[in-house]
Amino acid sequence: MNINTIIKKLHPLEIKTLSHLKKEILFSELQKNTGLKEVEITRAIQWLGNKNIITIDEEIKELIELDKNGVKYKKEGLPEKRFLKATRSKNKISEIKKEAKLEDEEINICIGSLKKKAAIAITKEQELIITLTEQGKKLLEKEFLEEQFLKKDFPIELDSLKPEEIFAFENLIKRKEIIKKNVKKIRTIKLTILGEEVKKKGVSTKEVIERLTPKILKDKSWKNKEFRAYDVSINVPKITRGKRHFVNQAIDYARRIWLDMGFEEMTGNLLQTSFWNFDALFTAQDHPVRDLQDTFFIKKPATGKLPKKEFIDKIKNTHENGWTTNSKGWQYEWDEETSKKNVLRTHTTCLSAQTLAKLSKKDIPKKFFALGKCFRNETLDWSHLFEFNQTEGIVIDKNANFRHLLGYLKAFFKKMGYEKARFRPAYFPYTEFSVEIDVLHPIHKTWFELGGAGIFRPEVVKPLLGIDIPVLAWGPGFDRIILEFFKINDIRELYKNDLKQLREIKDWIK
Repeated sequence: MNINTIIKKLHPLEIKTLSHLKKEILFSELQKNTGLKEVEITRAIQWLGNKNIITIDEEIKELIELDKNGVKYKKEGLPEKRFLKATRSKNKISEIKKEAKLEDEEINICIGSLKKKAAIAITKEQELIITLTEQGKKLLEKEFLEEQFLKKDFPIELDSLKPEEIFAFENLIKRKEIIKKNVKKIRTIKLTILGEEVKKKGVSTKEVIERLTPKILKDKSWKNKEFRAYDVSINVPKITRGKRHFVNQAIDYARRIWLDMGFEEMTGNLLQTSFWNFDALFTAQDHPVRDLQDTFFIKKPATGKLPKKEFIDKIKNTHENGWTTNSKGWQYEWDEETSKKNVLRTHTTCLSAQTLAKLSKKDIPKKFFALGKCFRNETLDWSHLFEFNQTEGIVIDKNANFRHLLGYLKAFFKKMGYEKARFRPAYFPYTEFSVEIDVLHPIHKTWFELGGAGIFRPEVVKPLLGIDIPVLAWGPGFDRIILEFFKINDIRELYKNDLKQLREIKDWIK
């Protein structure tokens, strides 16, 4: 690109900045010379840099700057020097304070500082009496190191201080609002060879039209005017479009998988009674999972309503003696008040129990799924959250069997990106057979656990549905399933809401 073409593309801010550029100049000096606002000069040097007219060197430096009192003392003098001068004609502390125009806090600092320098002697009568010593008289005739330091041009680079200046700096930094230390980014602007050629060629300050508007088209004021050339190759700020949270994108995709497989969605409240969360699923009332260490119990309201009495009686009898399920139950006295306790649901399986309770024989066969939040009293770390998503599913069919269960799960995980799944024998209070689900990580080639599945026990199905029929059930944690797709190694990153991550992370497109 020739120089004339480059010059035609220069923005008015670039032209003004270029006119004040030297071979090398500090950003702060350039801004002062141009009179532009910081945002304007920043844009101008960015654009000039994109055109290779300048280079920008950045260096982090520790700078010493004057604070509020430092500006005052640089003009009026240090309090201790004014104190000493006042003692030539005054000796009572109240008189010295008035003569030197000092605050109470400054008086205390002056006395402490001058005593250390052996410049004053103090006697106490009705009030403090200050007497100048010989050393004090000598100090009146010369500048303190701190006075010399304050006369310097600020800001000052900390690394540039001489030993005596370091002594003065250390004394002043301890005192209130005299000087302050800041870490700043120093930007140096340098003209490139191309930049020197452009500057040498000369840049016209003649007004050019930046853009067409309805007004100049209507009044034809664009005629005989120059238009600034547009540079379509220049870097421009990236525009980030609005989009759904990536976890919600994955949830929508999983929902479509279940719907495409013929499942209906189950929904329900995050707040559940212990009846639906535990008792209906044949979890004994003294089971460890129901302790506070594992479950979030609610204080207000502490209890909720139970369903119809027929369900209560069936669940009670099933727990106590097995009812008519060919089971002995848990052999304890079931407590209705315990089942009323409200909890944040620990799994979406409570929705499966409620769904079974609503079905009649004529509704069967049926397939249902759920995808939603669950809560466990977990210690937060890279692989555990106390709030997480779970995907739930049940199939109610007299012809369903264990092989069908594994088939459904394999089909789902394959669509989620995991070609291989394996199943290990496990135990859950509400299923038999029971399995743990592992999938093979496509990159690391290692197996990792996602959750459990099985066939609901008769103790779950018969009290709720009224008949003993196979019900396939599963409930793996959904958040762990999507970690690999988003290349996230810490499960906490799913919900930290880092704007940079949300803007840059890939969309869930399958």
